[in-house]
Amino acid sequence: MSELFEILMIVSFGASWPFNVIKSYKARTTKGKSLLFLLLILFGYIAGILSKLINPDYMQSIGSKWYVLFFYVLNFIMVFCDLCLYFRNRNIEKKEQKEK
Repeated sequence: MSELFEILMIVSFGASWPFNVIKSYKARTTKGKSLLFLLLILFGYIAGILSKLINPDYMQSIGSKWYVLFFYVLNFIMVFCDLCLYFRNRNIEKKEQKEK
């Protein structure tokens, strides 16, 4: 039962990140974004991925439970994209400041 709740958590987070990435891309600003927040979320996903990789019980059943690790990695990639957009947007803001 705990695995079901873990899957629900990771899928619901995963469903939210694409909206956030699209918003960051369109906004072209870092306003409302927190670099620390993004880094902490990335750290959390790294910890989740590592917890799966070092858990012998999970690794023995990875053939039937691969999707849990897949969603951790997918979410990590989406947050990493948002982090890249943060730096892109910060550069855009700096460039606009120089032009003024």
